Amino acid sequence: MTNRIKKLLIANRGEIACRVMATCRQLGIKTVAVYSAADAHALHVKMADEAVFIGPAAASESYLVGDKIIDACRRTGADAVHPGYGFLSENPGFAEALEEAGIIFVGPSAASMRAMALKGAAKKLMEDAGVPVVPGYHGEDQSLETLTQEAEKIGYPVLIKAVAGGGGKGMRKVFDAKDLAAAIEAAAREGQNSFGNPELLIEKYIQKPRHIEVQVFGDSDGHAVHLLERDCSLQRRHQKVVEEAPAPGMSLEMRRAMGQAAVTAAEAIGYQGAGTVEFIVDVANGLENAPFYFMEMNTRLQVEHPVTEMITGQDLVEWQIRIAEGKPLPLSQDEIEVLADGHAVEVRLYAEDPFNNFAPSIGRIGMFDPFADTVPTGRIDAGVQAGDEVSIHYDPMIGKLIAWGEDREQAIDALINLVSDTPVSGLTTNRDFLLRALKHQDFRAGDVHTGFIEAYEDTLLAKHVVSAEDYAMAAIAIVAARSARAHDDDPWSISDNFRLNLPATELLWFDAGDGELVTAHVVEDRQNVSVTIGDKTFAAKCAHLVDGILTFSQDGLRTRLFAEVDAAHVTLVTEDRTLTIKRHARDGGADDETDGPGTITAPMPGKILDVKVADGETVERGQPLLVMEAMKMEQTISAPRDGVVTGLSLKAGDQVADGATLLTINDE
Repeated sequence: MTNRIKKLLIANRGEIACRVMATCRQLGIKTVAVYSAADAHALHVKMADEAVFIGPAAASESYLVGDKIIDACRRTGADAVHPGYGFLSENPGFAEALEEAGIIFVGPSAASMRAMALKGAAKKLMEDAGVPVVPGYHGEDQSLETLTQEAEKIGYPVLIKAVAGGGGKGMRKVFDAKDLAAAIEAAAREGQNSFGNPELLIEKYIQKPRHIEVQVFGDSDGHAVHLLERDCSLQRRHQKVVEEAPAPGMSLEMRRAMGQAAVTAAEAIGYQGAGTVEFIVDVANGLENAPFYFMEMNTRLQVEHPVTEMITGQDLVEWQIRIAEGKPLPLSQDEIEVLADGHAVEVRLYAEDPFNNFAPSIGRIGMFDPFADTVPTGRIDAGVQAGDEVSIHYDPMIGKLIAWGEDREQAIDALINLVSDTPVSGLTTNRDFLLRALKHQDFRAGDVHTGFIEAYEDTLLAKHVVSAEDYAMAAIAIVAARSARAHDDDPWSISDNFRLNLPATELLWFDAGDGELVTAHVVEDRQNVSVTIGDKTFAAKCAHLVDGILTFSQDGLRTRLFAEVDAAHVTLVTEDRTLTIKRHARDGGADDETDGPGTITAPMPGKILDVKVADGETVERGQPLLVMEAMKMEQTISAPRDGVVTGLSLKAGDQVADGATLLTINDE
């Protein structure tokens, strides 16, 4: 029996909500968005046919409240809910509540979710079904004594993992027994805070693993198929950064064996809808005939599903909707294998600072156009655009950039071009890091594994050095921006140092950090601009800044790059670098105040999870002081020096603002 979906509510936000709406529009299905106070002007709200306000910015008071979603369905007449990923997507209680309310859930049954929700129980189920699993301990006894004994039996190194959730939360690598107790404490706390469950499992840590997952689908008739595999090995903090399909270097024999294991896993729980069976592959001796082990099953659509869509030509959201309507699988396994064509690679563009331990970044987006024309083989999935705010409340992903090629090399080249042509300003992003990773010779050779970033951090995470030429380009951008405004504004209000019968001359200052200033001496004469920095002079002609693109000529060579100028900063975006250069006041006004020695400030807005010291306590350099969480990331703040803690009044649960003074360490 089939039930045609006429109006679909997307119980999510951001790019996945926009992605689902795009398919619904093609299928003629009306859409309903839900939004919190922080998302009132969000892109997914604008795209939907209807939108319902569901509460405060905190997800726990809005997007995670199932009753509010069901009430929104009743108010709008939505007959189905797509959960996206995250939030309520793997919540069996929510799926059951929708069923009781007579609303179709575009996802698997509550029973399937429960079967795979706890990693320990899921692994036992897979063992019984004949699917290989990583050696480890998945028992109910969670005492430190038992966990310590089991770790000794498995042999170090081991991996501590929260039994619930995913995304690297509640996960710790332990290489030595002396570090086990602290890792267990931290993983349990994170599991409790993130998933409401502090229980852990321990498994053998494979030191050179590849993370390969298989896309599966099941229907109500009990049939299951796989749509090939994806390699998601390039990760930071157990969260995926680059994903591709198919897995580089995998033989047809291994592909079929892994695909069959994934189908067996899906059939073992009578799975319906989209799911991903994740495997860890031990490639210490190469990929050929490498052992692979079941890791977990995600009972939802994955962030990286576009690469599968690109090599199969299938719309996986449409598959989800059709199966939720009670229809059979659109294709057989043999038909899927015939369709598979080419290679696809995806990167996740985040608001984060890779050169500062990937710390999340917040702020208003300046340049960013996800709707810009891309090459036919490229695609951008995003839930934000220029002018939108990236806040502390949700995941800092700006969007996903995906490219297809006839082979892996062509796909990587196409993606490099797409990333290069996608500037972002206003906040710090991982764009430059992504380009370095895609261009790295070992990545291009297919030698990828989950420790890739750590192995090559010296090159992947080396900070940009701002040169005299960079400061000169910033000065040229300022001159060009001012010239562009002069055509639109009152000419008498333009402060451009115009002098009758003489070139315009001025000084510009830039903040080089650590209290140092860079002075640029600028001379404008008709279409010529000369910038002197120290003992170097740079001459440019015909400098124009139009629609965010700066063009100028030097010695007959025309240069084109993205640029954005405001009163405080100049952002320059070239093919492989994003530079945000801070402008200094014309009057040489006061620099930003800096904290005195020993003052600890919040590196970002967040919540205090644990206070490990007391006011007046004597501490040593490197000693943990506070644990805070922001934008899904837990961070331990340690003492930068020896001394005595003063001014500490925080407690667990307190919210702190970016840059807020947390405590001070004074000399004894």
